[in-house]
Amino acid sequence: MGSLSQAKTLGGVGSILLILGVVPFAGPVLKIVGFILMLIAVKYISDTVNNKSIFNNAIISVVAGIAGVVIGVVVGVAGVLSFFGPGMFQGNMSPGQFRPSDFMSMNFLGPIIAGLVIIWIAFIISAVFLRKSFNSIASSINVKMFGTAAMLYLIGAILVIVLVGFLLIFVATILQVVAFFSIPENPPQVTPTTT
Repeated sequence: MGSLSQAKTLGGVGSILLILGVVPFAGPVLKIVGFILMLIAVKYISDTVNNKSIFNNAIISVVAGIAGVVIGVVVGVAGVLSFFGPGMFQGNMSPGQFRPSDFMSMNFLGPIIAGLVIIWIAFIISAVFLRKSFNSIASSINVKMFGTAAMLYLIGAILVIVLVGFLLIFVATILQVVAFFSIPENPPQVTPTTT
């Protein structure tokens, strides 16, 4: 079983790698490693404070995000491929077969929009479960920054559709770094109340 000290290091480093996910070429690898380190840190916190829902909600968050992206991409790509038809794969397409206005039709744009909406909804669901996990962490180890980061993730996921959400998610990830590095070495002692 990991300790809060290990969670602090792994979660902080993992969150920094998430921020570095924008680096060209190495970004996706850094992001994957960051997610794994962050999940291990959340598992350590969950075990230390004996609250399984912390880790379970984090796993649901990650699975919802990944599943939404995969389903959204499949819907979008399948729709676009069906727009071009089998001639695309058989080399039977002539350059003048499609007019520029065809690419503005709902036959072409519809599946792309549907795929993006699926991804957007999945991000919101993912952010809801991440918020549950981070709020539980915040109350269990008394690091309120987790709650703030979780709220910004949720608002950012909702506002991704108007692009400002990406900025909020970036700020939330920075706050997440601060939150992980603010984890105490030992869990706070709960003093029993006398009546």
